[in-house]
Amino acid sequence: MKNKTRLSSGEIYRKYGIVLIMIFLFIASAVINHNFLKPQNLINILKQISVVTIIACGETMLIVSGMIDLSAGFLCTTSACISAGILAGTGNLPLAILAGIAIGCLCGWVNGFLITHYKLQPFIATLAMTYVLQGIVQIYTNGQTIGGVQKARPLGYGAVLGIPVPVIITLVMVVAIAILMKKTTFGTYIYAIGGCEKAAIASGINTKRIKRLIFTLSGALTGLAGVVLMSRLMAGMPSVGEGYEFDAITAVIVGGTSFLGGIGTVTGALIGSIIVGLINNILNLLHVSTQYQLIVKGLLIAVAVIIDIKTKENKSSKYNKTGGKNNEEKISSDGGGNYGMYDGNDRMRNGQGR
Repeated sequence: MKNKTRLSSGEIYRKYGIVLIMIFLFIASAVINHNFLKPQNLINILKQISVVTIIACGETMLIVSGMIDLSAGFLCTTSACISAGILAGTGNLPLAILAGIAIGCLCGWVNGFLITHYKLQPFIATLAMTYVLQGIVQIYTNGQTIGGVQKARPLGYGAVLGIPVPVIITLVMVVAIAILMKKTTFGTYIYAIGGCEKAAIASGINTKRIKRLIFTLSGALTGLAGVVLMSRLMAGMPSVGEGYEFDAITAVIVGGTSFLGGIGTVTGALIGSIIVGLINNILNLLHVSTQYQLIVKGLLIAVAVIIDIKTKENKSSKYNKTGGKNNEEKISSDGGGNYGMYDGNDRMRNGQGR
């Protein structure tokens, strides 16, 4: 018996919509500005979205697992300023890079600890971390820009075979996190927790440990993004990363990751970053002010989340009409003891398959 499935509009959007939107924006940009398709301009766009994309890699893991990090923007700033201070003081670029990543790991772990140990909501824990980091940056920099980081130029402005180093770092991180999420047990746990945490616990997954690891890894990525940002600006500025967390979250949601958890890919986040970058590029070419650009980004998030919620509702409706009875038969034949694990694994497979 053939099992015919019809894709909802939301599912079609996740599978094909973001690619079609990206193609449309490419064509629109080329029409608006004949210089748009020049290789150097395209590389410049990739350089501009490199920092946001690296942060988005971490946010993808968090949102897929049902969490979020609102402190990423100021964590990026903190990493940029501390790595700049160390580089200016020692002239040791590898040490500065490690320091920036280490700061990210530490802050990410603290976020995860607060959420798992004290059961704080991710929104509250990371919001608190935002204010803490904002204060730390002001104390560390005294509100002044940190210069003297000329040795970071190869990282920010170097190139390998004509490809800028920031772009290479970004692509390496995207590939690494994509493999981690799709090909490892840890990635399976990420989808399982986001699909149904209770089922994941019933399956024997140490969800607290996995959540701390997710936050730590996400923090490391944000710390790396801060180092890249410092190298591109050739300075550590006390408010340079403000708002980057929202750009990253926008890229993740526009890229098809479900805000409700359990569904999403880091490649989608990359495409989402490109879409946001193209929109910014078009609006800049049209001389649209920053205030209106913020409105466009807000509308993008709202539309993407509405599509996500409607897709979930349609799936739930189909389950109640057709799938529920079949699942009940499977559960009853199994004795009824593995309901949570069955449901969780089913959702997990759905999450990984997208």
